[in-house]
Amino acid sequence: MCGAQEFTAVFYSLQTWRIDRDHSGKIDAAELREALLSLGSLSHVGFGSLVSKFDKSGGKNKAIEYDNFIECCLTVKGLTEKFKEKDKMYSGQATFSYEDFMLTVLPFLIA
Repeated sequence: MCGAQEFTAVFYSLQTWRIDRDHSGKIDAAELREALLSLGSLSHVGFGSLVSKFDKSGGKNKAIEYDNFIECCLTVKGLTEKFKEKDKMYSGQATFSYEDFMLTVLPFLIA
């Protein structure tokens, strides 16, 4: 996943962003979309699912706390890097065997 140096670098770079535009103390789906798209990490789909996954209120807030936002960014970054390892032509498509897929995704699910 990510070591201490990588986490520290991501943490400090995230602090310079103006992610929480409405100053609610949480990152909502629109703010998450803007942040992840600025990283070039995600297409326009999946933001609602990410908010649901990282919203520790069980979906009541429809937003994520800042520390969960960092976890979300690290997860998306890690999965994106794993995908890019398989997308040798940078086409946005990759072929995985079932075993490769599970070995790629499981560390992010059980971390």
